[in-house]
Amino acid sequence: MAYRGQAPKVQKVTVQPINLMFRYLQNRSRIQVWLYEQVSMRIEGCIIGFGEHMDLVLDDAEEIHMKSKARKPLGRVMLKGDNITLLQSVHT
Repeated sequence: MAYRGQAPKVQKVTVQPINLMFRYLQNRSRIQVWLYEQVSMRIEGCIIGFGEHMDLVLDDAEEIHMKSKARKPLGRVMLKGDNITLLQSVHT
């Protein structure tokens, strides 16, 4: 269908950070956490809980050293929200 004149309006949907974290928790998605002021290391794991200050509980967590690509298993950890710069889903 061709439109003449004005283009159709596209409605933008805003996703709240807590909703995205809840989706990761529900889907048991494996996520990677970029750490604040720590560019040489990241944490990877599955969210099993979180709090209002973006504190995360991760299961099967691993420490990943970016230069050597070495992985160190951590098990279940609690990561304070102050240390989080970015969360991203890891596609395996």
